[in-house]
Amino acid sequence: MSRCYLAVLLIGRRVQARYPGPVRVTSSDIGKAALVVSAGIFLSRILGFVRSTVIAALLGYSGEATLYVNAFSIPDFLTFLMAGGYLSITLVPLLSRHLVKDDEEEAMRTFTAVFRLVGVAFAVFALITVLGAGPIVRGLFPRAPDQARLISLTRIALASQVFFGLGTLLMAAQYARRSFTIPSLAPLIYNLAIIVGGLLGWLVAEPSPEWFLWGGLVGAAVGNFGVQWWGARQQGFRLVPGVPWFHPAVREYLVLAFPLMIGISAVALDEQWPKLFGQFAQGEGTSALLTNARQLNMLPIGMIAQAAGVAAYPFLSSLAAEGRIAELGVTLSRSVRTSVAVGALAAGVLVGVTVPVSDLAYGHGKVSTANVATLGLFLFWFALSIPFWAAHQVYTRGFYAMRQMWTPVLVGSTVTAVAVPLLWVLSHRYGGGGVAVGSTFGVMLYTVAIAGAWHHLVAPQEVWTVAESAARALAVATISGLTTYGAARLMDSAGLPSLVQLLVAAPVGVTVFVGLAQVIEVDEINELLGRLMVRVMARIPTRQL
Repeated sequence: MSRCYLAVLLIGRRVQARYPGPVRVTSSDIGKAALVVSAGIFLSRILGFVRSTVIAALLGYSGEATLYVNAFSIPDFLTFLMAGGYLSITLVPLLSRHLVKDDEEEAMRTFTAVFRLVGVAFAVFALITVLGAGPIVRGLFPRAPDQARLISLTRIALASQVFFGLGTLLMAAQYARRSFTIPSLAPLIYNLAIIVGGLLGWLVAEPSPEWFLWGGLVGAAVGNFGVQWWGARQQGFRLVPGVPWFHPAVREYLVLAFPLMIGISAVALDEQWPKLFGQFAQGEGTSALLTNARQLNMLPIGMIAQAAGVAAYPFLSSLAAEGRIAELGVTLSRSVRTSVAVGALAAGVLVGVTVPVSDLAYGHGKVSTANVATLGLFLFWFALSIPFWAAHQVYTRGFYAMRQMWTPVLVGSTVTAVAVPLLWVLSHRYGGGGVAVGSTFGVMLYTVAIAGAWHHLVAPQEVWTVAESAARALAVATISGLTTYGAARLMDSAGLPSLVQLLVAAPVGVTVFVGLAQVIEVDEINELLGRLMVRVMARIPTRQL
């Protein structure tokens, strides 16, 4: 464990050391940063999976599980409304502009002004929503069987949002230094605290959503705020006195954040669809089943899509700050092609093993065989979105790096206008499966639209390169998925357990994908394999060759 930590830390320091002054951004730089981010996201998703497994085992898919899931709806929307999920996106360009000029003093003043503004805003909004939680919950969840308890649970979850908002700014400051290690600890601590809280409730009383939520509040305070405050201090960030409330950075921040706050993106709201539309689907616990299926799908998405977007963003922001737009377009195109190729590999394998994965993840405790089958179906539809998540995470950050916030917002709001009525119809007609299909369709539509906008406005010369690469990767993924599914079904018919199905079928799918990538010339996969082989060979002593 200590060796892994030291390796991650050294990579972060080496990337950070390149930061002062104009630098040439290479795929190796972004790749190293992505490795750090991906490792953190992978560990956090694993803990998130353990968290979901514990919740499912202790609460099942009863009304208790639905209460837990729905308690986050208003807090999550508050964070979205306050551009909480975009705070790092908004702050990084502001800080990068000063850091590339070695203007540390103004960077600290900018950080202070924005941190103070967001802290007050989150505290005020949290207080307002705590006081008004009753009518809001009754309006959003008219069919909730225990609205009074849901209101109480929502108020606990709301308290965490202040720590999330301020913690995101502290993480953004570290991203601006190209330091990714400490921010990666936030979700680890948060998920671990939720697990500990739920297990404590199981040991001393009856398992209940309240114990999980109180654990989450402690985790948010420690992991998302306390540890990140220390991490930002380690990178030299501090609150400086004498900064006026109307510092120019405040206006600049609001100008950048305002489009994100008023825009309604189908991608940003994707996490809410299972909660908002799952209540209209038949069957108890559908919202919780959809949420858990989506969480499983977010494991590869986090490792591939979110890692690529987070890692590439500081580099793209530096290029934009220096006016190197042509190089920015090429760099983004390369990141998109690689992310889509790896995302296609993950999707191709996952769609074939959704049932054994669901069984291994959630087939414990109070979870029935029927629940596992339903989870597998939902996961199948969600998994088709993985390569599209990988693409749009990078495309949107290209616009954010150039401080063109309105384009993603307008595209996202337009797609949402299509997705919401579609989800309404699909949820009423096809139940939870319809919600999963509608969610995936919304992500696909948004990705195509944002990619079109980018290549029309910024990098038209790269459009065919990206399109051809994506088409090759998706074609290979289709064949890989069919092969993986066939192998899993064959072993299932033989009565083999889920673990054996996964351990055999998944490598078959990976092998088929990699082999076809050589034939169809999916260059991004071949390049990754080449780099891997070089690193492996470099670690082998010469006398052993």
